[in-house]
Amino acid sequence: MSETTVGARELKNNLSQYLRRVKEGEIILITERGKAIGQIMPVPETLEEKMKALAAAGIVEWSGKKLKPRKPTIVNRGPKLASEIVSEGRDVDYLP
Repeated sequence: MSETTVGARELKNNLSQYLRRVKEGEIILITERGKAIGQIMPVPETLEEKMKALAAAGIVEWSGKKLKPRKPTIVNRGPKLASEIVSEGRDVDYLP
């Protein structure tokens, strides 16, 4: 995303032009007397829009149905559990 700096007066006089640029993905930084006071940026894509784009690109297959939330699963790939490693760290005496 590109960013453009514009004074408040210039923004007011050409608002429709700058809004068009925001729709195209540009960020507009608004200044007043050379000091940044705000910014206008595009609304981020929703998860559904991202999934449609990935499906259109052939990266994923998606039926178009709403995705069900699910809990992530943790897979331990090491020989020890994380709790064992933490317990071992507590057993170490740091005082001389």
